[in-house]
Amino acid sequence: MKALYDLAAPAKLNLFLHIVGKRADGYHLLQSLFVLVDWADTLHVEVRGDGALQRHDVLGGDLPADDLCLRAARLLQLDTGCTLGADIHLEKRLPAGAGMGGGSSDAATTLLALNRLWGLRLPLERLMALGLKLGADVPFFLGGGPAFVEGIGEVLHPLALPEQRFAVLKGPAGLATKDIFSSPSLARSENLAIVAGFPALAGTAERLVAGFGRNDLQPAAEEISSEVRDAVALMSKQFGNARMTGSGAAVFSVLAEDGKDGKDDQSLATLLQAQPEGWTGRICRSLGSHPLAGWAG
Repeated sequence: MKALYDLAAPAKLNLFLHIVGKRADGYHLLQSLFVLVDWADTLHVEVRGDGALQRHDVLGGDLPADDLCLRAARLLQLDTGCTLGADIHLEKRLPAGAGMGGGSSDAATTLLALNRLWGLRLPLERLMALGLKLGADVPFFLGGGPAFVEGIGEVLHPLALPEQRFAVLKGPAGLATKDIFSSPSLARSENLAIVAGFPALAGTAERLVAGFGRNDLQPAAEEISSEVRDAVALMSKQFGNARMTGSGAAVFSVLAEDGKDGKDDQSLATLLQAQPEGWTGRICRSLGSHPLAGWAG
């Protein structure tokens, strides 16, 4: 049977995240800037002829019913009538509950891989419509690169941004998105960013984080989680300009490009060594495009 190995499912960072409204169905409207980074899960996918869909990488019990890799595969089967199946192995490297889109990215890579392995040749627009049924972030990971994002996350305006380096830190616990969005401390941005003028404003991630925007979910997250408060304080002291990403517990700082001598890696390693067990972090580099960009169709 045909197989694809070492398929990257990269994480994303929200350089800012503004809540700008709320739909009648309760979903919050946002504006954000998403960038891909080189911290990634890895998938290995092999075709089955019997139509069954299986994941084999999780030990000690059944997968949750909402596992996004299997949901993505089932949705693609149902939408196309494909009678083939797949064995899916996921090497999970991204921390859970981080706000870095790990599950959504895994789903997007699953859709791209099976679209190719099953010979479906669905265009990107159709895959993105399927992805939106799985989660608001999935279309971004299918879209191929950094983007200014609106709506609930499904309206993408692709951008070309210079490469940046980031330090990322996360405590042992995650955050429940529903708890943040239901918090009375949830902030809201009154001023909308203008899409037409945004690329000129963007410049670099360092300029964005230092001088533009914020994460409107951060006040509520810091109120809920002492680990988020600690991560923001630690990263601000060590690297400056610390900000939470997405609706999870990870915090990032933009690093200067002249710090490529390994000092940033050592600084983060020293910071992690001083924390209790379960803290994780990494120095990441932004990606100009998704490793599987162009795989649709």
